[in-house]
Amino acid sequence: MSTSRRLITAAALALPVALLLSACAGGSDTAGSDGSSSAPVRIGVVGAGDPYWETYKEAAAAEGISVDIVDFTEYTQPNPALSADELDLNQFQHIVYLATYNVASDDDLQPIGATAIYPLALYSTQYDDVADIPAGSTVVVPDDDSNQARGLLVLQSAGLIELADGGSIFSTVADVQPDSKVKVEALDAALTATSLPDVAAAIINNDFVDDAGLSFDDAIAKDDPSDPNAVPYVNIFAAKAADADNPTYQKLVEIYQNTRGVLDGAQEAAGGTAVFVKTPVADLQKALTDVEDDIRANQ
Repeated sequence: MSTSRRLITAAALALPVALLLSACAGGSDTAGSDGSSSAPVRIGVVGAGDPYWETYKEAAAAEGISVDIVDFTEYTQPNPALSADELDLNQFQHIVYLATYNVASDDDLQPIGATAIYPLALYSTQYDDVADIPAGSTVVVPDDDSNQARGLLVLQSAGLIELADGGSIFSTVADVQPDSKVKVEALDAALTATSLPDVAAAIINNDFVDDAGLSFDDAIAKDDPSDPNAVPYVNIFAAKAADADNPTYQKLVEIYQNTRGVLDGAQEAAGGTAVFVKTPVADLQKALTDVEDDIRANQ
């Protein structure tokens, strides 16, 4: 999910187990637990053609780490490949997606570092500031499960609504509390942008922002990376649980997080939408556990 067009939506929460388990098997020796590396570290991504991955490989080589970037065309592939030892790491998904995979496949892949959030944002053609949206007006959100919940959390962070029990990745419009400032309706994701003339504001998926004649700079609210509710949508490096403390892999996370050329390239590939974060690994792991528990409870 290295660009806005790659953001996982409700499909991530409904991936068939058969697809999640489809991948190649096998493996080879790579970085050891002492940080030594006898073979390149294999990192699975979706979109290896983005130029910043070459920059990343060069930065890793400068630190004495050889990296192979392994390209996948579908989001269903990198996690099973990691589980089957065809990869050492992958970097393409957020916590919600990883939790969905782990529960569906009875696996235990773990986040070992954060990269960025690709915000879901609120737009309006009538108001320049969230504070200007009148009480009692209508705001729309996408109606698919994943983006509806995420959009509602954005509205809650912006002070426009309150959600039952503080909200979760399973929140729906039905969870909007009666004393909220605005009313919320759910529409097909492709229609939220076209509804703007008739509503106070709309949560618009990144894929539809350009089509609506809007700029990402027009957003009046979006995911707040400092909000605990945003942590499940942080994109991550993932590893097998046994490799979570591997110092070479941890160094590769740091190289991504701290190399200006990599960050600039990733931002360009994301159309300027990336918000880079260094969320503590303990927070990522807790978020994963919480989301996995939520998924099991809602099955």
